[in-house]
This record gives sequence, structure tokens and C-alpha cells, in this order.
Amino acid sequence: MLKLASALALLLIGTTAVLADDMPINVGDIKWGPAPAVLPAGADLAVIAGDPSKNGIYVLRLKLPAGYKIAAHNHPTSEYVTVISGNFHIGMGDKLDETKGIELTSGGFGVAPQGMNHYAWTTSDTIVQVHGEGPFAITYVNPADDPSKK
Repeated sequence: MLKLASALALLLIGTTAVLADDMPINVGDIKWGPAPAVLPAGADLAVIAGDPSKNGIYVLRLKLPAGYKIAAHNHPTSEYVTVISGNFHIGMGDKLDETKGIELTSGGFGVAPQGMNHYAWTTSDTIVQVHGEGPFAITYVNPADDPSKK
């Protein structure tokens, strides 16, 4: 099991955070950087508000290429996902299964309740906004699926 606290330290070092707690932000002002190693390679991440490594509300965005997959995992707090653009598929269960789940398109919204195993994949270039209560942590159902261990 990997608690994301140490990975988030890498995230915050490797990603320029745009903190919008005290001001509005336009899409052109968002600063993107590589997502931490706890997510599969190829994703970019931007912290929009808060600090995912600390207690409190956070908002981040993930930019995912077509064909991107996140293996089955869970979180110690509920995760809320809004699709900004693209085609984001989410399913509940212990193993990624592209024959199950639901496709969310621009404006779509999904919730992964605390402790519930879920997985995701994209079929087009996709941007999602994720928010929740920190600290953010991720535990892969199958430890071999954890990209930070490879």
C-alpha cells in the first residue's frame, strides 16, 4: 500500500502549483507539470486550489492522453471528478474492465466514495478536475499496478 504523502511531495516539487484560493483563475493561467509517479506516465497535473498533501479541501486538474488507464485503486476520502473535456470512463471494482463502467463526457460528474475500489480510462485526450478533502492518498488494489514501484 502506498500512501500518497511522499508522492505528493514530489508532485508539489515537480509541478508548478496555481493556487486560486484568493483569486479567480482563467484557463490560460493554469500551470501544468508532470503528474507524480504514483500515476501512470503521460499525465499532466495542475493544482488549482489548496494543497493535496495537507488536511483541507484541494482542487486539481489532470490532463490525460487518449488510451490512458488508471488501475483499480481506492482513497481514504471520497474523490469527486468533473470532466472538463474529453471522454473519461470510470468503473467500480477490483480490476480495470473496459466492458464495464460508464463514459463521462464534458460536464459529466462522478464520485468514488471513501474506500471504494474504482478504475478509470480515457478514449480521447481528456481533462478532469478532481477535488476532495486532503491529504490525498491512493492505494492500488494490486500493488503490482502501482507505477511508483516500477
